[in-house]
Amino acid sequence: MGDYAELPGVRTWYETDGTSGEPLLLLHGGFCTNDTWGAQRADLAAAYRVFLPERRAHGHTPDVEGPLTYQAMAEDTVAFLERVVGEPAHLVGWSDGGIVALLVAAARPDLVRKAVVIGATFRPAAECWAEPGMLDAMTPDSADLAFFREMYEAVTPDGAGHWPAAAAKTLDMWRGQPTLTAEDLAAVRAPTLVMVGDDDMMTLEHTSALYRSLADARLAVVPGASHLVPLEQPGSVNRMILDHLAQDTVETMMPVRRAAGESGNAAAA
Repeated sequence: MGDYAELPGVRTWYETDGTSGEPLLLLHGGFCTNDTWGAQRADLAAAYRVFLPERRAHGHTPDVEGPLTYQAMAEDTVAFLERVVGEPAHLVGWSDGGIVALLVAAARPDLVRKAVVIGATFRPAAECWAEPGMLDAMTPDSADLAFFREMYEAVTPDGAGHWPAAAAKTLDMWRGQPTLTAEDLAAVRAPTLVMVGDDDMMTLEHTSALYRSLADARLAVVPGASHLVPLEQPGSVNRMILDHLAQDTVETMMPVRRAAGESGNAAAA
């Protein structure tokens, strides 16, 4: 079951799962709905109070006037944390949701306990996608987006005919956003697990740069996985998420980047 939260920026649809534990937000990817978290919900809800907001122009949440931006979606998420959750939460974001999680963690560290970002970027597609030409082939009516179009049309309050406009906004956003720097990422103080498939849409070099720019980070490159790693290997992904959220410190036998302590990661990078 779900409900709407009347937020300043947009009337936001959200669902909840689990009845006890610390709050945890699941932030879906671009073009997606909460259905894509189906392989994670039960495992995470067994230990946490899970909140699943659908962002503007996605799923049951309507589009709003103007372009789609990560900054606006991050502001919506901050408002959701303040008005619906009411306390700091863990953020688990996949793809676009991971970008939103990073922006929220950088701007409002008081609202973020720990973070997990899966297949996330901090620069526009041309600078981080393994095959930037993929974006040129994507159009609202292309076969590549048929699955997402059907998912959107089934639940959007804007009507199926709004898909071309909503899809075009997302594609435009990917071309020019996000535009974060290493200095911006260094503002993220929450312990963060950076996860990526070894054959992800995002280059491993870009993911490594993201990991190295964060002050307190762990890196997981999942073998035999693509950008859809939460669907392909849910057992491994869920275990890594739960382990990260439960672990207070990282202790290894031969630390290098962590030799000066977790707080020294950014400087060591």
